[in-house]
Amino acid sequence: MFKNLQVYRLPRNFGLTPEALEQALASQAFTPATSMDLLRQGWDAPRRDGALVHAVGGQFLLQLKSEKKLLPASVITQVAAARALELEEAQGFAPGKKAMKELKERVADELLPRAFSITSTTNVWIDPVHGWLVVDAASPAKADEVIKLLLKAVDKLPLENLRVQRSPVAVMTEWLQADDAPAGFTVDQDAVLCATGESKAQVAYKRGLAADDVRKHIAAGKQCTRLAMTWRDKISFVLDESLAIKSVKALDVLVNRDHGTANDDERFDSDFAMMTGEFSQMLADIVEALGGEATVSEPGEPAAPRAAARASATRAAAGINKLLAEDGATATLTYGGNTLSFGDGAPHEPANLYDQAVAVVLAHRRASISLVQRHLHIGYNRAARLLEQMEAKGVVGQYNQNGERLVICSIGKS
Repeated sequence: MFKNLQVYRLPRNFGLTPEALEQALASQAFTPATSMDLLRQGWDAPRRDGALVHAVGGQFLLQLKSEKKLLPASVITQVAAARALELEEAQGFAPGKKAMKELKERVADELLPRAFSITSTTNVWIDPVHGWLVVDAASPAKADEVIKLLLKAVDKLPLENLRVQRSPVAVMTEWLQADDAPAGFTVDQDAVLCATGESKAQVAYKRGLAADDVRKHIAAGKQCTRLAMTWRDKISFVLDESLAIKSVKALDVLVNRDHGTANDDERFDSDFAMMTGEFSQMLADIVEALGGEATVSEPGEPAAPRAAARASATRAAAGINKLLAEDGATATLTYGGNTLSFGDGAPHEPANLYDQAVAVVLAHRRASISLVQRHLHIGYNRAARLLEQMEAKGVVGQYNQNGERLVICSIGKS
């Protein structure tokens, strides 16, 4: 249903009911343009003969309808020029600047009733539970036009732009440089890299990313401004520097669904419920991959993710124990005044988040932000800081030319 996602934020569990929203939109309902209207906009029912707010499972679908008359300026200029010649012949001199302006206005008024009109619709999805408001618009300017009309209809709507902790350009560039997408995502074959200097040189890849070539461009100062990605093998999209999500496409795993004997209305509601459920999860994952929301602090992990992190790190440490036990050996790792013990026959649980991250890196012999994310269930920003700590303490090295970190610290057996 949605091809482009311009994302805005509402408070989570925002107390917005379909009835209240319907009543607010009614004053701005769409009515057909008259013969003298160049543009008419208003809220229309997303489903034929339905309500202005189509609600399914607590999710709302709105539709802004626009009717615009096609009256090209070149046509007005051409007709006005012909009228000006007639006036010049009749009065003996050409019309002045002010007279020409008035003549063009009269011509436009005369031609407007005969102009062709074109209608278009823009869908808006509201998720009051998770606090998403999404406009299906290709450009921020078009989305802002829709939001302006929505705010005019709904008084004091607490709407904000979506803000994230890290720059999408910087993060997308890191993903390409390290050839390592965040958990749940894969990098596809389309990307655009732009130079940051005055030249604004641009390199676009279509259906073919060459990792070595991309790294050379990044080393030369270019940054990624558009990147094609796939989320959980379900939805492909293009993320751009403004945090807009474009060219959204549901993959076969979502498209090939059997609706059985459902009628059109039931199929529509089923597809809408599925779409909103998947989009809510995908948007949350994208925000997490970009370091979380800028307005949200990181006071500490909630109880459930914290327990999951401990369990994951324990499994990593247990893997080290198993390898050592096969040789009947024990090992200790000392870094920054801290000590981890392995090979004592029991799964070892590191004391803090940093210890857990070290255990994961050593168990897998790979220093990757996404690896730490997946095992500790934390955000990209926090995982990156943990790896920076490891670099400072000599556990891992800096990024090499291949965009990878070398695991320097090894476990010594005894």
